[in-house]
Amino acid sequence: MENVLITGASSGIARKVIERLKKKNYHIYVTVHTEKQLELAKERYRNDSNVTCLKLDITNNRDRKQLDNIRIDVLVCNAAIGYGGSIAEMPMKRVRDNFEVNVFSNFEVVQLVIKQMIKRNHGRIVMISSLAGLIPVPFLGTYSATKASINMLTTSLYYELKLVDTKVKLILIEPGMYHTGFNQVMIENKFDFMNHQSLFREELEMIKKYEPKIYRLLETNNLNSIVRKIDKAITSKHPKFLYRSRISQVIGVKLYQLFFS
Repeated sequence: MENVLITGASSGIARKVIERLKKKNYHIYVTVHTEKQLELAKERYRNDSNVTCLKLDITNNRDRKQLDNIRIDVLVCNAAIGYGGSIAEMPMKRVRDNFEVNVFSNFEVVQLVIKQMIKRNHGRIVMISSLAGLIPVPFLGTYSATKASINMLTTSLYYELKLVDTKVKLILIEPGMYHTGFNQVMIENKFDFMNHQSLFREELEMIKKYEPKIYRLLETNNLNSIVRKIDKAITSKHPKFLYRSRISQVIGVKLYQLFFS
């Protein structure tokens, strides 16, 4: 039985992936950010003998040290936060925090785990990025930039590993827009600082009115397409390096890159 460790596994897409994996021959380490989330996770999986729940704040060195004592066959880097707002006036602490979680801390975890895997000549790492890392999204520039960084760092590491005699696999996942509540947090939290003093104060009412409508139009409540991709990345004997979904949004991104970049 192989061990799969998933970061940021408290809800959304990760939860659906876990439900699929529970039925297969894996032991799943469900890791969450806070003690409260840990309580809820333990309650949710209390009857599942192949699930272990842990608190793993990936920005916390003490929490990361737990990984030294776990044999990880598959690491799924799913932990992420998102802040909305214009880079012209977003507090730089939010910019730094977004990069600290989504990029720096995720790759600190990768560095810890990949050394174990290379030593054993076995394992795979699945990096969860986003199609938002491929195109500019107004008022989501910081979040998109973190995902673009994940794309570039993961792709660079993929080619670097080709120079090493190892069977360790690296996989990149780029989901499109799914309704998990994550996007809604980002489109709302920018109004903490984008107010009557904002550079965009004349447009705020228009943004508040139309932005949620655009997201409702583009998002889907059906997570199956991306869950299947992540399942393949974890379980397939010969996984691809890159999985993207949904296909309509992948086509939209390619058209944008063709005509506007």
